[in-house]
Amino acid sequence: MIHLPRPARDADAASGSEHLGDLPEWDLSDLYSGENAPELARDLGWLQKACADFATDYENKLDTLDADGLLECIRRDEKISNIAGRIMSFAGLRYHQETTDGGRAKFLSDCQEKITSYTTPLVFFTLELNRLDEDALQTMYDENPDLARYEPVIRRIRAMKPYQLSDELERFLHDMGVVGDAWERLFDETIAGLRFTVADEDLGIESTLNLLTDPDRDRRETAARELARVFGQNIRIFARVHNTAAKEKEVVDRWRGMPTPQTGRHLANDVEPEVVQALRDAVVAAYPRLSHRYYELKRKWLGLDRMQVWDRNAPLPIEEPRTVNWAEARETVMNAYTAFDTRMGDLAAPFFERGWIDAGVKPGKAPGAFAHPTVTDVHPYVMLNYLGKPRDVMTLAHEVGHGVHQVLAGEQGELLASTPLTLAETASVFGEMLTFRRMLDNASNGTERKILLAGKVEDMINTVVRQIAFYDFECKLHTARRDGELTPDDIDALWMSVQAESLGPAFDFMQGYEAFWAYVPHFVHAPFYVYAYAFGDGLVNALYAVYEENPAGFQDKYFEMLKAGGSKHHSELLAPFGLDATDPAFWDKGLAMIEGMIDELEAMET
Repeated sequence: MIHLPRPARDADAASGSEHLGDLPEWDLSDLYSGENAPELARDLGWLQKACADFATDYENKLDTLDADGLLECIRRDEKISNIAGRIMSFAGLRYHQETTDGGRAKFLSDCQEKITSYTTPLVFFTLELNRLDEDALQTMYDENPDLARYEPVIRRIRAMKPYQLSDELERFLHDMGVVGDAWERLFDETIAGLRFTVADEDLGIESTLNLLTDPDRDRRETAARELARVFGQNIRIFARVHNTAAKEKEVVDRWRGMPTPQTGRHLANDVEPEVVQALRDAVVAAYPRLSHRYYELKRKWLGLDRMQVWDRNAPLPIEEPRTVNWAEARETVMNAYTAFDTRMGDLAAPFFERGWIDAGVKPGKAPGAFAHPTVTDVHPYVMLNYLGKPRDVMTLAHEVGHGVHQVLAGEQGELLASTPLTLAETASVFGEMLTFRRMLDNASNGTERKILLAGKVEDMINTVVRQIAFYDFECKLHTARRDGELTPDDIDALWMSVQAESLGPAFDFMQGYEAFWAYVPHFVHAPFYVYAYAFGDGLVNALYAVYEENPAGFQDKYFEMLKAGGSKHHSELLAPFGLDATDPAFWDKGLAMIEGMIDELEAMET
């Protein structure tokens, strides 16, 4: 039952420009002071002994425990998760700061191998927990309220019971986990090491992707073609990583008897497959009303006969290029959070004040953005690649929202704090919405309002339409991989099969765009993660509508939802707001908010 925290990844985070002020860097000393810290050596020693003692005390004995004994067992497991999570958080965060540094990569690998070795004797725990009689467990819950508190996490573990293998095979898979992690690191190091040449300037991937938002169309095209060239040069590596990861998943899924490639993700997210399918179907049906309609508007604004892929995130012609320095970005987010509720501002402030954010773009730094929860007795850390675009402010609001959520959920303790991905995006997207609404309310004229609305619509299309297209691509990829090795051309074709459908008839696609699947980390790190973004956006749109209609008491209910972490099912969390994600009409409510913004933009043209 070992819980190792994973960052909430946001690969499409925007990027920007120069003259940004004093960008913060992480202070990781709240975890450990360095690789050679005596506390780190102490914790590794403690972990090795604690795992061995746990196995000695409980293996083949779980069914003999009473309620008090099972509670003590779970609490010991929770402490082990805490120490293992602290070590891996420290090693992982240092690595993400400079993925091309061999010493940091070795340290991460060594820590992973040690923890995998130490925790292998604990594999029995979840297996034996799944063999316990359900009625006996219910009786123990009735006898001990402290044990009953852990019922949600036990329920999620026992959901894997139909797919459980023999004890020996489960130990084998646990040990082999470091091999899969090595493919992830190969992907990360390859991406971070890519170099691009644009106008005689040597750039990394973040700065090159940023040029796709440049006001100069020729510069955008040059960047897009350079991305295509470099991805193409490295496409065999990316195809090998994706083939291997998908095949490994297919083998494990087949042995476990998983009915679909997506089943494991749905179980981890504590969400019903039919709910995800309803979300997917609602979004795909809305493509013509959302992305197709918006991009036709944008084509006209840009004065183009046809849109090219490098125009998708172009600024509007009426938009004056500007750089948002760090101080302004911080003030914007803090003001929006505090205006919603002073408690929100108080929770956000330490991220800016105590070295909890690493903001600058640096050589070898992992691309994108994320919030890492670390462990519940420390605090989260936020990673950005901040370059000063107005959309970077939204990325900051998003990641700090994750951080606030993680701080509040931390009260649940190590095993119950972790929020399923479908709900993990709630506070982040809500934080974006608060920031956007405050900026919209403060717009000084119609032009500024139009720019803000268009930017928000594009962000929501990227969050909803683009991520569901990603999900469909993954579904096709994993299905096709079951029939054999996929060539780069095969994967390219799958990618293109979802692009025209999702973006719409306004677009042409340059040669080389077919390889743009290569840089998306979710496909390697967390298969089928991406639908969580659309889930979170739809959920937040519905939540915000409730807030606008009846703000009285909303904040208290909202904080209670965030504090719940992973202790409640999504149906329980949404019930106080009168919302139900199992209702197919629920998703249409969220999509209607995007449609309403496009309606307003269309009305501005008349």
